Formats: sequence, structure tokens, C-alpha cells
Amino acid sequence: MPNAKISGIGFFVPPKVMTNEDLSQFMDTNDEWIQERTGIQERRYVENGVSTSDLAIPAVEMAMDNAGLEKGDIGLIIFATSTPDYYAPGSGCLLQEKMKFPTIGALDIRVQCSGFVYGLSVAQQYIENSIFKHVLVIGSEVQSTAMDLSTRGRDTAVIFGDGAGAVVVSASKDDSGILSTHLHSDGAYAKELWVEAPSSGISPRLNQEILDDGKHFLKMNGREVFRHAVTRFPEVIIESLDSNGFSSEDIDLLVPHQANIRIAQMIQKRLGLRDNQIYSNIHKYGNTTAASVPIALCEAVNENKVKKGDLVVLAAFGSGFTWASAILRW
Repeated sequence: MPNAKISGIGFFVPPKVMTNEDLSQFMDTNDEWIQERTGIQERRYVENGVSTSDLAIPAVEMAMDNAGLEKGDIGLIIFATSTPDYYAPGSGCLLQEKMKFPTIGALDIRVQCSGFVYGLSVAQQYIENSIFKHVLVIGSEVQSTAMDLSTRGRDTAVIFGDGAGAVVVSASKDDSGILSTHLHSDGAYAKELWVEAPSSGISPRLNQEILDDGKHFLKMNGREVFRHAVTRFPEVIIESLDSNGFSSEDIDLLVPHQANIRIAQMIQKRLGLRDNQIYSNIHKYGNTTAASVPIALCEAVNENKVKKGDLVVLAAFGSGFTWASAILRW
């Protein structure tokens, strides 16, 4: 049975930088307040007209080039996003057409911040069962057009940014690759981090009352999200380590979802990790949801923080609640 290995990786963030000072022009906030609570200094925003599938294209091109593959080599597109181009069709189908891939399958995954790690798990099964030789996994988000850029929405608006990351998962005969993935969810907390409307349970799905009440904007119970994140993150990381006979001392690099610097610091403390065992770039890009793990992983690789043979752990927690981890031998 072949191993599922990341053979190529890429990312892209839009050039437009939005600093904390920029946001203070729209809402009652400031740089000190944002950095103290989140660790974020700036994030990237798309220009008008750029959609989620558009943003993914440069990341996919980089990953494909890094893997040395052509479009005809890819057997399946897995597209993780919480901000799809449309309700229908999925962003994966739009990417397939825009990039002129063959008429292969395109699967969208909607588990928000955990989406990329979920996507890796799906790709792993297809590769290990010899269904496909190469699977494209994408995390891409355009959050800026979905934010309430006012004092009413500042608790979430200051956190999120736009970006895309992509990997090619390929069949491999060596001992490197994805060792295991671990997925969880608990819908009892769905309303602690959600977008209430438009909704299939409302008729019409979008009306003036929804717009006036701001129900179409993301709402977050920050205290509850933090409480669960600092518990679930270490749990699912330890689960991946235990499943493969490792301890936290064996981790060469942990790449967590870039949600909040305080969450990352709590994870590091609970696992007893050194500073060089955990990667963070939230100060530059904010929380890019499903894109944050592949963006951070790509930057870590580009910065030579990951070398062949390293034990790399990816982990995410987000809306749903969902949480997941993947452990890889690089």
C-alpha cells in the first residue's frame, strides 16, 4: 500500500495590507488592543472582484510547480473553504474550469478552520487505497468581504484575513508521508461560532431584517471558543502522537491553525514545547481559516524550518466545533 506524501506546496496572499491602524479608521479599536488580544499586526485583503477560487490559483500553480506535475497528473481536487464563491456550485468546480484541469472530481469541504486537515485526511484515503496517484488539497478564504467592518463587528473583524494555500498529496513508496489523521466534531457548540443567515431554515433565506440585525456576519463567543480550543488542540495533538508511539519531545515542528497567539502560547505551554518546535505567522496574516495551516506550513518549509525526516504535526480547531490533527514524516 503506498504512503500519502506531500510532494508539492504553495501559498498566496493578496498584496493589499490592512494594518491594525487601518482598521481603527472604521471601528473603535487600536493597534495595542488588537495585538494584546490576538498577536495580529496586519492581514491581507483582496481587491474588489477577487473571489475565493481566484485567490487559490497562484497557490495551486506554486504547489504544482513544486511537485513537478502537470494538470493531467491530478486525479481529484479537494477544496476547503468557509467562504465559497457561491452557495452553488462549489469552489472546487470553479477552480477546475478556471485552471483548465481535466474533468476530474472536485470536492468542497465546509468545516471552516479545520478544513485543510480534513482535506488531507480525505486525500490520504484515496492515495493509500491506490485510487489516485496525486490529489490536490486547497485551503482558500476571502474573509474580508464577509466582515462587519464597524465597531459592532470588531471582535471578529480584527481577526480574519484573506489567503490561500495548497498542497499536492502523492503516492510514495518511501517511509515519509502522512502517518495518521484524526478528526473530531461537537455540534453542541455550533452557535458559539457561526453565521446565522442566510439559512435554509428561513424563508426567504435573506431579507432586510437579517441584514439590519447583522445575522449574515460571523458571530463568535470568544471566551467559549478560547476555552474549548486550549483543551481540544492539545488533546488531538497528543492523540496523533500516541497513535504513532511518539511524545511531544519528538515533534520537530508543530504547525497549528493560526487562530490567536494566546491559544498558540497555551498549546506550547501544555505540551512543553520549545519556541523552535512551534510555528506562527499570525502577526502577518491574521486568521485565514482553512488557508492558515497550508500557508504556515509553506512558509516554514521556505524558511528551512522543516527538513527531510522531520516529524511535523498539523492541528486545527474551529467552527462546528471541529478539530483535527495530522502527523507527517517529512
